[in-house]
Amino acid sequence: MYPGALVPRLADKAAAIMAESGVSISYGELDAYANRLGRMYQWLGLKTGEHVAYLVENRLDCLAIQWGAHYAGLYYTFVSTRLTSGEVAYIVGDCNAKVVVVSAQTAEPVLDALRALKNPPKIYSLDPVAGLPVLEDEISAFEDSPIKGTLEGSDMLYSSGTTGKPKGVKPQMTGLPLGSTSTIAMLLQKGFGVDENTVYLSPAPHYHAAPMKWGQAVTCIGGTVVVMEKFDAEGALAAIERYRVTHSQWVPTMFHRLLGLPKDVRNKYDLSSQKVAVHAAAPCPIETKQLMIDWWGPIVFEYYSCTEAIGMTFTDSAAWLSRPGTVGRPLLGVPHILDEAGNELPAGQDGLVYFADGVPFSYHNDDSKTAEAYNEKGWATVGDIGHLDEDGFLYLTDRKSNMIISGGVNVYPQETENLLITHPKVFDVAVIGTPHPDFGEEVRAVVQLEAGVAGDDALVEELIAFCKERLSSIKCPRKIDFRDTLPREPNGKLLKRLLIQEYREALAS
Repeated sequence: MYPGALVPRLADKAAAIMAESGVSISYGELDAYANRLGRMYQWLGLKTGEHVAYLVENRLDCLAIQWGAHYAGLYYTFVSTRLTSGEVAYIVGDCNAKVVVVSAQTAEPVLDALRALKNPPKIYSLDPVAGLPVLEDEISAFEDSPIKGTLEGSDMLYSSGTTGKPKGVKPQMTGLPLGSTSTIAMLLQKGFGVDENTVYLSPAPHYHAAPMKWGQAVTCIGGTVVVMEKFDAEGALAAIERYRVTHSQWVPTMFHRLLGLPKDVRNKYDLSSQKVAVHAAAPCPIETKQLMIDWWGPIVFEYYSCTEAIGMTFTDSAAWLSRPGTVGRPLLGVPHILDEAGNELPAGQDGLVYFADGVPFSYHNDDSKTAEAYNEKGWATVGDIGHLDEDGFLYLTDRKSNMIISGGVNVYPQETENLLITHPKVFDVAVIGTPHPDFGEEVRAVVQLEAGVAGDDALVEELIAFCKERLSSIKCPRKIDFRDTLPREPNGKLLKRLLIQEYREALAS
């Protein structure tokens, strides 16, 4: 399905609502906008499989411009608004976007860099910006009737660059008519009971995979997407109450922020409309998830997937409570655990997580990285480490790229982070390996403390002792540094490479 197919029944129904302002767009308005934009792209000469890019904050236009490119059979990339002008220009140049849409908030820092590209794109703005055409004015000249004969478009996301330059993840175009397929929509219906009565809260930036894909899927099905302008813990609870949210999606960092609210704040909102609260994107500390289930009841679901969509696992609260820490059994693809030599490992042993029979993909303009992702059997990996139990439930340990080698021993820092975040004085934490003359690397924790807590030598000793009481000493930090904030994406993803680079440069000097 797609919005146009739903218009005969749902023309006046809200397809999307902004959480704070309450401004909405109906299915009829969404379809009309997408048709006009798709027609404009065709008038500009864009052919099926060509590319457009969007650099915009969370706003009502996000779904409309997404569907406009999809209607026109194009690849579309939502670019992180947190990137530097050079990083934005790199992505736009790498995907060879013919059109870039910006906003008043994002335009000024990037215009010069975009115009300096070898093949500069046409640039439009969602708001009045000096020297740029306003997109709404431009598309007003085109009809809003259905576009005939177009094929399905596709997102093309870029990895967040946690280990280097972002990589474009390019799915294969289906070559099918508009509205033929929506794998995510089918998964939402099958796994989470999404239907036309669904009110889906999207608290994360739209440029991330889950908000973009799931928001679009909900509008394939006929539900309503409530988009938060930006995540705020109490604001999220208020949105659930105000819009009678039935489904929502979170990352573990958001759970931690929600649990950090005073009890009187947590208890003053009516959350009874909730049916499904999904979390993903990063391993969730067992204690954190247990507390969320205690608070919200057994409506907490989890899935594991990735931008590359090589596979997907799923677990409900009941299965997780019987197997704490699992990310579930497969909904898409077949998981396998392999050692460094490519041999399949038995249940209970950690190794690289591969999926067979997932969605084919390639890294745009990078054949070598594409080849590295696949083995000789055609199974794909993104470098996550984990294991399967005897019943086929998957457990994640960490990412291979995060591994610390200290004194010849492999240390995966996720376990240490999951423990430290439960300390009452810790607000956020990153555990990394930093250079050491004898061990090669040593385990170091970089900690953001709760408001009003002072970091001193006594607290360092307290936190190290806290770890040593619960973990093997090799996994415990030898050093702890305190700082005001950690480099996280708004979706909660920790950008460890920035910390690692900072420490290596500082220690080298």
